[in-house]
Amino acid sequence: MARPDLAAQFPLVMTSAKPTLFCQTQHRALPSLRKRAPYPEIELHPATAAARGIENGDWVEVRTSTGAMRAKARFSETLDPRVVVGEHGWWQGCDELEAADSDPLDPNGTNFNLTVNAAIRDPISGTPSHRSNVCEIALVRASRH
Repeated sequence: MARPDLAAQFPLVMTSAKPTLFCQTQHRALPSLRKRAPYPEIELHPATAAARGIENGDWVEVRTSTGAMRAKARFSETLDPRVVVGEHGWWQGCDELEAADSDPLDPNGTNFNLTVNAAIRDPISGTPSHRSNVCEIALVRASRH
């Protein structure tokens, strides 16, 4: 870890994956696709979740030193317990399914990009790191997400 001073506050490493159902950030407004994947998800190991009082399908907050976003927990026993996997591209609503848009700048929203520090860039490609941010996850106690 490049910032060991953050390890106590943010003990998990977050990476990202592209949902195969959608094309980048597109098509979440299509009811036929959105029915199959209605919410953004954060994949995590069941032991990681249990240590935080999180159950499969709970809304969780993912926080980094840069910002926060919310998603539903989805368990995977194949992940290392120190790693979580987020999905980018979740702010578009789906009127037919009564799924409201999510403000992309709202820390209580679903925008993965709010957790990424755009100032830290890969020295070769110049892109922000979407695959190695330290984070912490907590159960969302309020019904707002």
